[in-house]
Amino acid sequence: MFGWFKPHCPVDVATKRWVENRLQWLSREFGRDTFTRRAVILPTNDFFPDPMDGTEASVRNLLDQVCGYMDVNPSRVELELFTNKNELWLVNDDGKYLPTGAAGLYDEQIGKTVIHIETSEMMDLSGLVGTMAHELSHLRLMGERRVTGDEYDNELLTDLTAVFHGFGIFLGNSPRNWDSQYSVWPGTDIKRPEYMTLPMFAYALAHTAWFRGQRKPDWLPFLSFDLRPCFKQGVRYLMETRDSTFAPENLA
Repeated sequence: MFGWFKPHCPVDVATKRWVENRLQWLSREFGRDTFTRRAVILPTNDFFPDPMDGTEASVRNLLDQVCGYMDVNPSRVELELFTNKNELWLVNDDGKYLPTGAAGLYDEQIGKTVIHIETSEMMDLSGLVGTMAHELSHLRLMGERRVTGDEYDNELLTDLTAVFHGFGIFLGNSPRNWDSQYSVWPGTDIKRPEYMTLPMFAYALAHTAWFRGQRKPDWLPFLSFDLRPCFKQGVRYLMETRDSTFAPENLA
């Protein structure tokens, strides 16, 4: 009965291990300070002061700002807009929806990187920033030869790289995971998503708060209605159990 009140991790054991191990890997690649000391990026004028009117020029300006937060030189990146005309929704044998298009695409070419953005994203600041951060994470990973892109967790790691650089709220509020994309974690029979799920974002963001000693960070109100309780569960779990292989240095 009293077990009901014990803190519980918001993700399963295989997912927990992956989040912690990859956060540790990212800290080696990009420096722990990137995760522990930088501000969590918010959808406010303080972070994005310029108006977003849906024009290509304003999208380009926004991309330049996201590049700055991702430590990418904007001159390395070209922007191309495209329209996905496929509005057909497909399902698999289990009745789960299958994705038929992408909000953004990473295209590495000789001497340049092209980020393709679907035009339906252009008036949605939160979704647009999340898409840009995800695609620029591909650049930080594949473009800088940190990974090959053939890793089983390629898209998961790309999502987590964006979280590591401060964009967890943008991606966590609109997770791009589809039930139809699940496989299994290597060596287990536990389901593994292709992209990070809401509980995974919550657990990663919980580490962000834990490293800062903030049970109720000032960015808590920016979390979506669905993400917030899962995040609170993760923060409570970490602060009361300290059960993570990726821990603040004073606990390591």
